[in-house]
Amino acid sequence: MSEPTGVIHDIGYQRYTGPRLGRRHVFGAMYRHGVRTAFGLGRSAKAKIFPWLLVGIVLMVAVAATAMRTQLGQVVMTYAQFADNMSWLVIFFVAVAAPELVSRDLRSGVLPLYFSRPLPTADYPLAKLLALVTALWLLLGAPQLLMFLGAAFTSDGMGAVWDELLDLLPGLLYAGLWAAVFASVGLLIASLTGKRAFAAGGIVAVFLMTTPIVGVLSILPSQAANQLAGIASPSTLVQGVGIWTMRDQLITEGEGPDLGSFGPVYALVAVALIAAGVALLLARYRKVAAR
Repeated sequence: MSEPTGVIHDIGYQRYTGPRLGRRHVFGAMYRHGVRTAFGLGRSAKAKIFPWLLVGIVLMVAVAATAMRTQLGQVVMTYAQFADNMSWLVIFFVAVAAPELVSRDLRSGVLPLYFSRPLPTADYPLAKLLALVTALWLLLGAPQLLMFLGAAFTSDGMGAVWDELLDLLPGLLYAGLWAAVFASVGLLIASLTGKRAFAAGGIVAVFLMTTPIVGVLSILPSQAANQLAGIASPSTLVQGVGIWTMRDQLITEGEGPDLGSFGPVYALVAVALIAAGVALLLARYRKVAAR
């Protein structure tokens, strides 16, 4: 009977004996990495060019609006109007950031690593979505804060500063609505393909090609169709919610879209759009994890 010839070699591998931080810390790490990725932080200089170009543009607009207010002595752009005026830049920011957040992982095939314990399937898309919402809110909210600081330092007394703060808060909430709607739609589209160029093109197409539909509906002979036309596009949908909730801050000349009694409908559709985007995003990743 022959003796066993197998040999065990100690090649130096050791078991991990450090702290196991668990699900919450994994989620937080993905969220922080997602925010950094949206702005190109921790990546090559080329990846930083476009997001920081947009950051520079919105900050320059905020500085210009603050300087003009100081010189003219009157508000040239409210906080809510700033979010509206910069919304076209948000579209392109989403078109670049969303594919970076999810399309790269789909193409590289690393999702099975993410979906291993202790990370549930839903945590990955939710962390990415929250990161994109945060990045968009910072893009629109940070310049508003800069405008507020400029106004506060030139105000007469704490009463005027308090009034300015009461104007700022709705603007920040409005920026959050822009961020939530655009992120939920944009990330869903980006999650459908691993090719970043296709994802970016699809995002721009959805946001821009729905605008002509609004134009067609707004010239129909039906008044109800005119008042509900803005629902057909994410951008005009958000603007409709803003006009319904804070018309005085968005329409300074007394003229603007007539929503009739459909203001609450715009708000409900916006909430439904966000909920549908999140639900479909979760369903998409359940399908990916099941492969």
